[in-house]
Amino acid sequence: MSTRENKPVNNPPITFPEHGEPKISNKERMAIPRQHMPQQPPEVRIGNFAEVALGFDGNTARIEALRCIQCKKPLCVEGCPVGINIPLFIKKIAEGNFLEGVRVLKTDNVLPAVCGRVCPQEEQCEKLCTVGKKNRPVAIGRLERFLADWERETGKMEPMTPAPATGKKVAIVGAGPAGLTAAADLARLGHDVTIFEALHKAGGVLVYGIPEFRLPKKIVDVEVNMLERAGVKLRTSVVIGQTYSMDELRESFDAIFVATGAGLPYFMNIPGENLNGVYSANEYLTRVNLMRAYDQAADTPVAHSKNVAVIGGGNVAMDAARTAKRLGAKNVYNVYRRTRAEMPARVEELEHAEEEGIQFLFLHNPIRYEGDADGRVARAVCQKMVLGEPDASGRRRPVPTDETVTLEVDTVVVSIGNGPNPLIPRSTKGLATKKWGNIKAEKKSGRTSIPGVWAGGDIVLGAATVILAMGAGRVAAKSIDEYLKTGEWAEPTLDG
Repeated sequence: MSTRENKPVNNPPITFPEHGEPKISNKERMAIPRQHMPQQPPEVRIGNFAEVALGFDGNTARIEALRCIQCKKPLCVEGCPVGINIPLFIKKIAEGNFLEGVRVLKTDNVLPAVCGRVCPQEEQCEKLCTVGKKNRPVAIGRLERFLADWERETGKMEPMTPAPATGKKVAIVGAGPAGLTAAADLARLGHDVTIFEALHKAGGVLVYGIPEFRLPKKIVDVEVNMLERAGVKLRTSVVIGQTYSMDELRESFDAIFVATGAGLPYFMNIPGENLNGVYSANEYLTRVNLMRAYDQAADTPVAHSKNVAVIGGGNVAMDAARTAKRLGAKNVYNVYRRTRAEMPARVEELEHAEEEGIQFLFLHNPIRYEGDADGRVARAVCQKMVLGEPDASGRRRPVPTDETVTLEVDTVVVSIGNGPNPLIPRSTKGLATKKWGNIKAEKKSGRTSIPGVWAGGDIVLGAATVILAMGAGRVAAKSIDEYLKTGEWAEPTLDG
């Protein structure tokens, strides 16, 4: 189903009382159309890095919240990896009690402004929405974003109140979604938490991987600051596995949670990948997002290209393509070896990319890159593909043909996936890993093969979603708390 919403909707007459929500039937609620979220026009937004979607105002949020029929068995909660009480926070919005809605939301989600923007709600909570069986589902993610933005913009943010100090010390390795979530839960329980982050800024993929126009960095900064105000210590530019070993951490902390993510870029190992102008999506987006490389005065600038090819069909590929457009590229080609129907990117991201003029080359796959006399990429030679039988993912396997197409390009961004950060697995004796280097961890607890060490997020799952990483952080935090209280280490059943 298309997510395009190009103009405001016509609502039935709704009058909100001074307190509470209007008394309307479920039939009347179902008659309310899903609310339009305003956004920057495509022709404007391709010239800036400001956020595309502009969010609901209070009245629109209350109208959208009225669409929720408050199911007796809310399936939407089952679809949420962190178990947010979705019907209750939506009910508080409908009543106009935004502050209480925030409190409900933040009981289970420490990053609501983030999740409201980047989580694939259409494949999780909204997919199970009862209203969505006959109409469009309630805009759960947009309502989550509304509450978080309202809290921040009105200055009503309430610092977390930790339980009495337990005297136990926990090290979190990695300040991405999994690490931040685990840190928040453990600090709330009274433990002394220190986060070690390799980069100079906390946030992980939230700050280095997701562009400003999808997730403004100030939002992540606010969430991190709230953790620090609650007593969580943050040490940046510390590389565990180099600055300190895991053994050294184990000497100083009672428990360790490893959440170092999946930041190792994959390449295709085809001729020409070593030419200047061929980037991994990780490098390209990290430079632009975290190091502000779109400013030519930056220490690590990126070329302002004319013709860019982005290889891959996921959200990261869409981010890279749309970033290149904002950096002034005349032509941005998205090269994908299957069809649009098989693309893993969110429908909303695909539609935004189409609106912004990204040119899609479906059923194409690069087989080599050719350079100019200076060693810079000048051409991408792509082989045409056809779809064969389904592979292990359930998608039809692309099969090469004899036809090729040559693109004149001066930049290539390879976005075909990432592997686990290899530093800790390689430098830590006794830490069990899977075939591709992901840490083995028990699904129900996050415990690893080393007593007192947990792991979760992309370092275990592989490159996944923000909310799945957060869910893993919550699971590990609960298990760590039990261990710190009892001192008992149950031998884990390791996945993979």
